[in-house]
Amino acid sequence: MKKICLTALTILSITLVFSQPKKSSKTKNIFKDLRDSTSYALGVNIGQNLKAQNLDGIDPLVLYKGLSDVLLKKTLQLNEADASRCVNTYVQKINSFKASAVKQAGQKFLAENAKKPGVISMPGGWQYQILKQGESAEHPSPNDRVKCHYHGMLIDGTVFDSSVERGEPMTFGLNQVIRGWTVSVPMMTVGSKWRIFLPSDLAYGDNAAGEKIPGGSALIFEIELLAIEK
Repeated sequence: MKKICLTALTILSITLVFSQPKKSSKTKNIFKDLRDSTSYALGVNIGQNLKAQNLDGIDPLVLYKGLSDVLLKKTLQLNEADASRCVNTYVQKINSFKASAVKQAGQKFLAENAKKPGVISMPGGWQYQILKQGESAEHPSPNDRVKCHYHGMLIDGTVFDSSVERGEPMTFGLNQVIRGWTVSVPMMTVGSKWRIFLPSDLAYGDNAAGEKIPGGSALIFEIELLAIEK
């Protein structure tokens, strides 16, 4: 099942299991041989990966039933399509619940930010502020590749990514990035530097992005458009 691959590759990283604190003597007694130890280690690894992906609220007994049915080659209660759909729906439900408070904080921030001098609000809920006006009159199209310096922040000022700090600009297609960039950068002229404020709907939505961007986050970018790559 391609979309439920919380398993295949992650289950094999058994090294995570052995980096944990020592087991109690009571736990050791359940192991009769290496097969038992390995079986338990795989169970711990699955549990750790599920917990890391915020799926620790599932029923372990029903999880065991599904795992057992596969390993013992019994008839499965869900086909592949239904199983994938269940997992995806459950993950989306959890992400939406966790993102709701973050999203509300972002909406409040944008509402207050819209009142600040020089901040311009646009359809779709995003905002921008011109920090430097470029001398060129050339605008990129939404399908162009552009060369930019950028500095990405959460609304509390936490930096999550910065080509400025790395000292190296990035080149990428405007149709390959988050929608907030696709709609905002074509309004800039080469040489301009803007600060853009994006609601979560124009960023990563309810999904987290890496370890630094929680689901539902409004994002701030300072973008300097250096060139349009033809």
